[in-house]
Amino acid sequence: MAVPATAGQPRQSPPRGKTPPPGRPCPATATGWAMRFRQIEVFHAVYTTGSISAAARALHVSQPSVSKVLHHTEQQLGLELFRLVRGRLVATDEAHALFVEVSEVFKRLTSLQKTAGNLRDQAGGRIRLAVVPSLGLHIAPLAIARFRERHPETLFVVQTLHHDDLFEALYERTCDIAIAYDPPAHPRLKRRELDTAELMLMFRKSSLPDAEERIPLGRLDGQDMIGLAVGGPVGELFNLELRRQGVSVREVVSNQTFYVAAALARYGAGMAVVDEFTARASADANVAYRPFSPSIRYTIQCMHLDDRPPSKEASQFITLFSRILRETRE
Repeated sequence: MAVPATAGQPRQSPPRGKTPPPGRPCPATATGWAMRFRQIEVFHAVYTTGSISAAARALHVSQPSVSKVLHHTEQQLGLELFRLVRGRLVATDEAHALFVEVSEVFKRLTSLQKTAGNLRDQAGGRIRLAVVPSLGLHIAPLAIARFRERHPETLFVVQTLHHDDLFEALYERTCDIAIAYDPPAHPRLKRRELDTAELMLMFRKSSLPDAEERIPLGRLDGQDMIGLAVGGPVGELFNLELRRQGVSVREVVSNQTFYVAAALARYGAGMAVVDEFTARASADANVAYRPFSPSIRYTIQCMHLDDRPPSKEASQFITLFSRILRETRE
Protein backbone atom coordinates (compact mmCIF):
# COMPACT_ATOMS: atom_id res chain seq x y z
CA MET A 1 0.00 0.00 0.00
CA ALA A 2 1.03 3.65 -0.19
CA VAL A 3 3.84 4.86 2.05
CA PRO A 4 2.98 8.03 3.98
CA ALA A 5 5.14 11.09 3.56
CA THR A 6 8.04 11.31 6.01
CA ALA A 7 9.70 14.31 7.57
CA GLY A 8 11.24 16.53 4.94
CA GLN A 9 9.10 15.11 2.17
CA PRO A 10 6.06 17.21 1.28
CA ARG A 11 2.73 15.45 1.06
CA GLN A 12 1.09 15.29 -2.31
CA SER A 13 -1.24 18.30 -2.65
CA PRO A 14 -4.71 17.86 -3.98
CA PRO A 15 -5.26 19.07 -7.56
CA ARG A 16 -6.40 22.62 -8.11
CA GLY A 17 -10.10 23.18 -7.73
CA LYS A 18 -10.47 20.34 -5.23
CA THR A 19 -9.70 22.21 -2.01
CA PRO A 20 -12.84 22.63 0.12
CA PRO A 21 -14.10 26.07 1.10
CA PRO A 22 -12.49 27.50 4.25
CA GLY A 23 -14.22 26.42 7.46
CA ARG A 24 -16.06 23.50 5.84
CA PRO A 25 -14.68 20.11 6.89
CA CYS A 26 -14.49 17.33 4.34
CA PRO A 27 -15.66 13.87 5.32
CA ALA A 28 -12.84 11.55 6.37
CA THR A 29 -9.83 13.55 5.19
CA ALA A 30 -6.31 14.05 6.41
CA THR A 31 -5.15 16.65 3.90
CA GLY A 32 -8.33 18.53 3.00
CA TRP A 33 -9.01 16.19 0.05
CA ALA A 34 -12.68 15.16 -0.06
CA MET A 35 -13.25 11.45 -0.57
CA ARG A 36 -15.69 10.64 -3.36
CA PHE A 37 -18.48 8.14 -2.78
CA ARG A 38 -16.69 5.45 -4.81
CA GLN A 39 -13.62 5.82 -2.61
CA ILE A 40 -15.74 5.67 0.54
CA GLU A 41 -17.56 2.62 -0.83
CA VAL A 42 -14.32 0.77 -1.66
CA PHE A 43 -12.64 1.65 1.65
CA HIS A 44 -15.75 0.57 3.56
CA ALA A 45 -15.90 -2.74 1.67
CA VAL A 46 -12.20 -3.54 2.16
CA TYR A 47 -12.31 -2.62 5.86
CA THR A 48 -15.46 -4.66 6.61
CA THR A 49 -14.58 -7.74 4.51
CA GLY A 50 -10.85 -7.78 5.34
CA SER A 51 -9.55 -8.45 1.84
CA ILE A 52 -9.38 -7.03 -1.67
CA SER A 53 -10.97 -10.14 -3.21
CA ALA A 54 -13.91 -10.20 -0.77
CA ALA A 55 -14.49 -6.46 -1.28
CA ALA A 56 -14.47 -6.97 -5.07
CA ARG A 57 -17.09 -9.71 -4.76
CA ALA A 58 -19.25 -7.54 -2.49
CA LEU A 59 -19.07 -4.64 -4.94
CA HIS A 60 -19.41 -6.85 -8.04
CA VAL A 61 -16.22 -5.46 -9.61
CA SER A 62 -12.76 -6.81 -10.39
CA GLN A 63 -9.95 -7.04 -7.83
CA PRO A 64 -7.66 -4.72 -9.86
CA SER A 65 -10.44 -2.10 -9.84
CA VAL A 66 -10.68 -2.21 -6.03
CA SER A 67 -6.89 -2.10 -5.64
CA LYS A 68 -6.63 0.88 -7.99
CA VAL A 69 -9.27 2.93 -6.16
CA LEU A 70 -7.81 2.07 -2.76
CA HIS A 71 -4.25 2.92 -3.84
CA HIS A 72 -5.43 6.21 -5.36
CA THR A 73 -7.29 7.04 -2.11
CA GLU A 74 -4.15 6.42 -0.03
CA GLN A 75 -2.13 8.65 -2.36
CA GLN A 76 -4.64 11.48 -2.11
CA LEU A 77 -4.92 11.23 1.67
CA GLY A 78 -1.20 10.75 2.22
CA LEU A 79 -2.01 7.85 4.55
CA GLU A 80 -1.31 4.15 4.63
CA LEU A 81 -4.67 2.52 5.32
CA PHE A 82 -3.81 -1.18 5.09
CA ARG A 83 -0.67 -3.30 5.46
CA LEU A 84 0.00 -6.83 4.25
CA VAL A 85 1.02 -8.85 7.32
CA ARG A 86 1.76 -12.58 6.82
CA GLY A 87 -0.41 -12.65 3.75
CA ARG A 88 -3.35 -10.91 5.43
CA LEU A 89 -4.57 -7.36 4.93
CA VAL A 90 -4.49 -5.50 8.24
CA ALA A 91 -6.04 -2.08 8.82
CA THR A 92 -3.75 0.60 10.24
CA ASP A 93 -4.59 2.85 13.18
CA GLU A 94 -5.36 5.59 10.66
CA ALA A 95 -7.84 3.28 8.91
CA HIS A 96 -9.59 2.49 12.20
CA ALA A 97 -9.98 6.19 12.95
CA LEU A 98 -11.13 6.93 9.40
CA PHE A 99 -13.71 4.13 9.47
CA VAL A 100 -15.55 5.71 12.40
CA GLU A 101 -16.29 8.77 10.24
CA VAL A 102 -16.65 6.93 6.94
CA SER A 103 -19.25 4.51 8.30
CA GLU A 104 -21.59 7.40 9.09
CA VAL A 105 -21.02 9.03 5.70
CA PHE A 106 -21.48 5.68 3.96
CA LYS A 107 -24.75 5.09 5.79
CA ARG A 108 -26.14 8.48 4.78
CA LEU A 109 -24.99 8.18 1.15
CA THR A 110 -26.46 4.69 0.92
CA SER A 111 -29.70 6.04 2.35
CA LEU A 112 -29.67 8.82 -0.24
CA GLN A 113 -29.21 6.33 -3.08
CA LYS A 114 -32.00 4.16 -1.70
CA THR A 115 -34.34 7.13 -1.39
CA ALA A 116 -33.59 8.26 -4.95
CA GLY A 117 -34.24 4.76 -6.25
CA ASN A 118 -37.50 4.46 -4.35
CA LEU A 119 -38.69 7.82 -5.65
CA ARG A 120 -37.88 6.71 -9.19
CA ASP A 121 -39.64 3.36 -8.78
CA GLN A 122 -42.88 4.70 -7.32
CA ALA A 123 -45.91 3.72 -9.31
CA GLY A 124 -49.60 4.48 -9.15
CA GLY A 125 -51.92 1.89 -7.70
CA ARG A 126 -49.28 0.64 -5.25
CA ILE A 127 -49.42 0.84 -1.44
CA ARG A 128 -46.18 0.33 0.45
CA LEU A 129 -47.03 -0.54 4.02
CA ALA A 130 -44.88 -1.02 7.13
CA VAL A 131 -46.42 -2.47 10.30
CA VAL A 132 -45.15 -3.67 13.64
CA PRO A 133 -44.77 -7.49 13.67
CA SER A 134 -47.79 -8.16 15.89
CA LEU A 135 -50.06 -6.50 13.31
CA GLY A 136 -48.30 -8.19 10.40
CA LEU A 137 -49.41 -11.76 11.11
CA HIS A 138 -53.18 -11.33 11.24
CA ILE A 139 -54.68 -7.84 11.01
CA ALA A 140 -52.60 -6.51 8.09
CA PRO A 141 -53.02 -9.64 5.90
CA LEU A 142 -56.78 -9.62 6.53
CA ALA A 143 -57.01 -5.91 5.67
CA ILE A 144 -54.95 -6.36 2.49
CA ALA A 145 -57.01 -9.33 1.31
CA ARG A 146 -60.25 -7.46 2.02
CA PHE A 147 -59.00 -4.34 0.21
CA ARG A 148 -57.91 -6.27 -2.89
CA GLU A 149 -61.33 -7.88 -3.16
CA ARG A 150 -62.65 -4.38 -3.86
CA HIS A 151 -59.58 -2.99 -5.63
CA PRO A 152 -57.87 -5.91 -7.42
CA GLU A 153 -55.70 -3.53 -9.45
CA THR A 154 -53.89 -2.27 -6.31
CA LEU A 155 -50.52 -3.81 -5.53
CA PHE A 156 -49.02 -4.01 -2.04
CA VAL A 157 -45.46 -4.00 -0.74
CA VAL A 158 -45.47 -5.01 2.93
CA GLN A 159 -42.73 -5.09 5.55
CA THR A 160 -42.78 -5.70 9.31
CA LEU A 161 -40.51 -3.45 11.34
CA HIS A 162 -39.86 -2.60 14.96
CA HIS A 163 -40.81 0.88 16.15
CA ASP A 164 -37.24 2.18 15.92
CA ASP A 165 -37.06 1.34 12.21
CA LEU A 166 -40.39 2.76 11.08
CA PHE A 167 -39.33 6.40 10.70
CA GLU A 168 -36.25 5.40 8.72
CA ALA A 169 -38.47 3.40 6.34
CA LEU A 170 -40.72 6.44 5.84
CA TYR A 171 -37.76 8.79 5.46
CA GLU A 172 -36.07 6.56 2.87
CA ARG A 173 -39.38 6.11 1.01
CA THR A 174 -39.35 2.32 1.38
CA CYS A 175 -42.90 2.66 2.67
CA ASP A 176 -45.71 5.19 2.21
CA ILE A 177 -47.55 4.58 5.47
CA ALA A 178 -46.56 2.90 8.73
CA ILE A 179 -48.87 1.53 11.43
CA ALA A 180 -47.63 1.14 15.00
CA TYR A 181 -48.51 1.32 18.67
CA ASP A 182 -48.19 4.73 20.38
CA PRO A 183 -45.46 6.02 18.03
CA PRO A 184 -43.49 8.94 19.48
CA ALA A 185 -44.08 12.43 18.12
CA HIS A 186 -41.71 13.63 15.41
CA PRO A 187 -41.68 17.01 13.63
CA ARG A 188 -41.65 15.36 10.20
CA LEU A 189 -44.47 12.92 10.90
CA LYS A 190 -48.23 13.20 10.73
CA ARG A 191 -50.18 10.69 12.82
CA ARG A 192 -53.75 9.46 12.67
CA GLU A 193 -55.28 7.41 15.47
CA LEU A 194 -57.01 4.28 14.15
CA ASP A 195 -58.17 2.63 17.36
CA THR A 196 -57.25 1.86 20.96
CA ALA A 197 -56.41 -1.53 22.46
CA GLU A 198 -55.13 -2.96 25.73
CA LEU A 199 -52.34 -5.18 26.98
CA MET A 200 -53.10 -8.78 27.91
CA LEU A 201 -51.49 -11.31 30.21
CA MET A 202 -50.87 -14.67 28.50
CA PHE A 203 -50.38 -17.75 30.68
CA ARG A 204 -50.80 -21.49 30.81
CA LYS A 205 -54.14 -22.26 32.44
CA SER A 206 -52.46 -24.57 34.94
CA SER A 207 -50.30 -21.70 36.28
CA LEU A 208 -53.34 -19.51 37.13
CA PRO A 209 -56.26 -21.92 37.57
CA ASP A 210 -58.34 -19.35 39.43
CA ALA A 211 -57.66 -16.42 37.10
CA GLU A 212 -60.13 -13.55 37.39
CA GLU A 213 -61.80 -11.95 34.38
CA ARG A 214 -59.35 -9.10 34.86
CA ILE A 215 -55.97 -9.63 36.50
CA PRO A 216 -54.73 -7.13 39.09
CA LEU A 217 -51.15 -6.20 38.26
CA GLY A 218 -50.17 -7.08 41.82
CA ARG A 219 -50.69 -10.78 41.04
CA LEU A 220 -47.52 -10.66 38.93
CA ASP A 221 -45.34 -9.76 41.89
CA GLY A 222 -42.50 -12.31 42.07
CA GLN A 223 -43.71 -14.22 39.00
CA ASP A 224 -41.49 -15.56 36.20
CA MET A 225 -42.10 -13.28 33.22
CA ILE A 226 -41.02 -13.12 29.60
CA GLY A 227 -39.70 -9.64 28.87
CA LEU A 228 -39.20 -7.60 25.72
CA ALA A 229 -35.68 -6.44 24.88
CA VAL A 230 -37.22 -4.10 22.29
CA GLY A 231 -40.67 -3.31 23.62
CA GLY A 232 -41.16 0.07 21.99
CA PRO A 233 -43.62 2.53 23.54
CA VAL A 234 -46.00 -0.26 24.63
CA GLY A 235 -43.25 -2.12 26.48
CA GLU A 236 -42.31 1.11 28.20
CA LEU A 237 -45.97 1.67 29.10
CA PHE A 238 -46.10 -1.68 30.91
CA ASN A 239 -42.77 -1.15 32.70
CA LEU A 240 -43.94 2.28 33.83
CA GLU A 241 -47.10 0.73 35.32
CA LEU A 242 -45.03 -1.90 37.14
CA ARG A 243 -42.91 0.82 38.71
CA ARG A 244 -45.96 2.95 39.57
CA GLN A 245 -47.62 0.10 41.44
CA GLY A 246 -44.39 -1.15 43.00
CA VAL A 247 -44.67 -4.59 41.39
CA SER A 248 -41.47 -6.59 40.92
CA VAL A 249 -41.30 -9.47 38.42
CA ARG A 250 -38.50 -11.90 37.55
CA GLU A 251 -37.59 -11.67 33.86
CA VAL A 252 -36.51 -15.19 32.90
CA VAL A 253 -36.40 -14.73 29.12
CA SER A 254 -35.89 -11.61 27.02
CA ASN A 255 -36.94 -11.41 23.36
CA GLN A 256 -37.88 -8.83 20.74
CA THR A 257 -41.44 -9.54 19.57
CA PHE A 258 -44.85 -10.14 21.11
CA TYR A 259 -45.36 -13.27 19.01
CA VAL A 260 -42.18 -14.92 20.33
CA ALA A 261 -43.22 -13.92 23.86
CA ALA A 262 -46.61 -15.58 23.29
CA ALA A 263 -44.96 -18.77 21.98
CA LEU A 264 -42.68 -18.89 25.03
CA ALA A 265 -45.70 -18.55 27.31
CA ARG A 266 -47.48 -21.31 25.39
CA TYR A 267 -44.57 -23.70 26.07
CA GLY A 268 -44.47 -22.80 29.76
CA ALA A 269 -41.33 -20.64 29.88
CA GLY A 270 -43.23 -18.04 31.91
CA MET A 271 -46.12 -15.61 31.66
CA ALA A 272 -46.05 -12.91 29.00
CA VAL A 273 -47.60 -9.49 28.54
CA VAL A 274 -48.59 -8.99 24.90
CA ASP A 275 -50.88 -6.85 22.76
CA GLU A 276 -54.44 -8.08 22.49
CA PHE A 277 -54.16 -9.03 18.81
CA THR A 278 -51.27 -11.38 19.54
CA ALA A 279 -53.15 -12.78 22.54
CA ARG A 280 -56.24 -13.63 20.50
CA ALA A 281 -54.22 -15.21 17.70
CA SER A 282 -52.02 -17.27 20.08
CA ALA A 283 -54.43 -18.68 22.67
CA ASP A 284 -55.29 -22.38 22.55
CA ALA A 285 -56.77 -25.11 24.76
CA ASN A 286 -53.93 -24.84 27.28
CA VAL A 287 -53.18 -21.12 27.11
CA ALA A 288 -55.45 -18.27 28.20
CA TYR A 289 -55.24 -14.50 28.24
CA ARG A 290 -56.78 -11.83 30.42
CA PRO A 291 -56.79 -8.01 30.45
CA PHE A 292 -55.51 -6.15 33.49
CA SER A 293 -57.42 -4.32 36.20
CA PRO A 294 -57.26 -1.42 35.73
CA SER A 295 -56.72 -1.78 31.97
CA ILE A 296 -53.43 -0.72 30.39
CA ARG A 297 -54.39 0.85 27.08
CA TYR A 298 -52.46 2.10 24.06
CA THR A 299 -53.34 3.59 20.67
CA ILE A 300 -52.84 2.19 17.20
CA GLN A 301 -51.77 4.95 14.84
CA CYS A 302 -50.94 5.38 11.19
CA MET A 303 -47.98 7.59 10.27
CA HIS A 304 -46.76 9.28 7.12
CA LEU A 305 -44.30 12.03 6.30
CA ASP A 306 -45.64 15.53 6.82
CA ASP A 307 -44.78 16.54 3.24
CA ARG A 308 -46.02 13.31 1.67
CA PRO A 309 -49.68 12.62 2.46
CA PRO A 310 -51.17 9.19 1.59
CA SER A 311 -52.55 8.60 -1.88
CA LYS A 312 -56.27 8.13 -2.42
CA GLU A 313 -55.81 4.33 -2.40
CA ALA A 314 -53.69 4.45 0.77
CA SER A 315 -56.27 6.64 2.53
CA GLN A 316 -59.01 4.15 1.65
CA PHE A 317 -56.86 1.31 2.97
CA ILE A 318 -56.22 3.15 6.25
CA THR A 319 -59.97 3.54 6.76
CA LEU A 320 -60.52 -0.17 6.09
CA PHE A 321 -57.65 -1.11 8.42
CA SER A 322 -59.27 0.90 11.21
CA ARG A 323 -62.59 -0.85 10.64
CA ILE A 324 -60.99 -4.30 10.76
CA LEU A 325 -59.27 -3.45 14.04
CA ARG A 326 -62.69 -2.83 15.57
CA GLU A 327 -64.25 -5.92 13.95
CA THR A 328 -61.67 -8.28 15.44
CA ARG A 329 -62.79 -7.32 18.96
CA GLU A 330 -66.55 -7.57 18.39
